[in-house]
Amino acid sequence: MKLIILDRDGTINQDSDKHIKSPQEWKPIKGSLEAIGRLVQEGYRIVVATNQSGIARGLFDAQTLFSIHDTLQRAAAQVGGRVDAFFFCPHASDSGCMCRKPQPGMLLEAARRFNVPLKSVYMVGDAQRDLEAAAAAGARPVLVLTGKGKKTREAGRLPPGTQTFADLAAFADHLAR
Repeated sequence: MKLIILDRDGTINQDSDKHIKSPQEWKPIKGSLEAIGRLVQEGYRIVVATNQSGIARGLFDAQTLFSIHDTLQRAAAQVGGRVDAFFFCPHASDSGCMCRKPQPGMLLEAARRFNVPLKSVYMVGDAQRDLEAAAAAGARPVLVLTGKGKKTREAGRLPPGTQTFADLAAFADHLAR
């Protein structure tokens, strides 16, 4: 099985320092949904792994998060895409949990559920914590320059072997060759 793990905010959709708190605030990055569609057509299973500390902060609840993910799922389906699973960490950054990126918990759980070794799995994200989670889990880190991606690249602390692409569409194009 071919599996790709995607970060959500800044990778698939526009990010916000104030959090995406409703389906109405969720706005896809141009070409990202079509990229998911292309990856699905190439035989990849798609998983989203996202930190959602807004739940712990009381900014929105789990039901609202599910509604946001339903909006993403319906939008992806309109262009031939599909997300096979959503993993999220609802904890605050100071919680010390193992599921919050940069910890590898969500990636390890995805590998367990899909019965796939992470050494063959791409983890695509825009933030340092996405890349560190990939490295910690033994996955293949991919940086996209959307969201926080340019600042992440400029910081110069990319894990060894990190591939960089302009956006999710460029990554999908690379794999579809």
